[in-house]
Amino acid sequence: MLPDDAEPSRSAAAQEADEPSAFTKGRLTRRRVLFGGAVLLGASTASTAVYAGAVEPQGLVVTRYAPAPRGWPAGQRLSITVIADLHAGGPDMLVTHVHHVVDTANALRSDVIVLLGDYEARYEFPTARMPPELWSAELARLTAPLGVWTVLGNHDWWHDHAMVREALADAHIPVLENNAVRLGADGQKFWLAGIGDQLAFPLGHHRYRGVDDLPGTLSQIRSDDPVVLLVHEPDIFTRVPSRVALTLAGHTHGGQIRLPLVWPLFVPSKFGARYAYGHIVENDRHMIVSGGLGTSIIPARLGVPPEIVQVRLGA
Repeated sequence: MLPDDAEPSRSAAAQEADEPSAFTKGRLTRRRVLFGGAVLLGASTASTAVYAGAVEPQGLVVTRYAPAPRGWPAGQRLSITVIADLHAGGPDMLVTHVHHVVDTANALRSDVIVLLGDYEARYEFPTARMPPELWSAELARLTAPLGVWTVLGNHDWWHDHAMVREALADAHIPVLENNAVRLGADGQKFWLAGIGDQLAFPLGHHRYRGVDDLPGTLSQIRSDDPVVLLVHEPDIFTRVPSRVALTLAGHTHGGQIRLPLVWPLFVPSKFGARYAYGHIVENDRHMIVSGGLGTSIIPARLGVPPEIVQVRLGA
């Protein structure tokens, strides 16, 4: 998630963007985070605050979707397990929880597993760090017939993307960064594409320069097979063409704190709640935004339990 009201500066290959919705005024800032936290503590009972900080972040649910995108061939079956925003570390994503996440993901027996970035927890107060060799050793246990693939997130870039890349390499998980791979058996092939992070380099004054190259990534697709696109931040969806059957995103944590009237302030998107969570369809284009697993800024969740997503296409 973004700690400030960030509007990314587009890469040279991706300058065009839609106008943000009216929710733009609800961008996340530290002041609003503090205000939201005060509302959470002031408007909720003590038991609710304890639940948000100590109980819900420790849970895990599996959320299932069966979209029917126009760009996906009928009868071509594919199952995808999605793990987003691990944010490994204290206080709420310790090694035992990561172990449980991996066991749960493997038990789904999907054809392919994808990870959507943001691997380590970072807070503005002292807390337990998890050495990368611990979370990467757990992720190395992930297995799927068509492999385990990932993109990087904004926190990976902001803190130590070289370390994250090394840890993922140790886990034998390839990073898709503005490139695409063709997977599947004959007659069932599809393209799995991933773009670089859209907020990789802070430029100051709440602006960022991304390393995303959507046109360059899609130019590598040289067959009529359907396309699944991995992104960290969902905001790029306004520019994803209909050639892409399904976009998978994380980053938002579903808002993380869902209190009436308050939760849109916690959605780190210039489009506010428009791309906050779930299955989104716009102009026959489909995107699924995971609520993710860990936490950012505030180590609490309310109304958005940690989740693994399973998507079934062609069912």
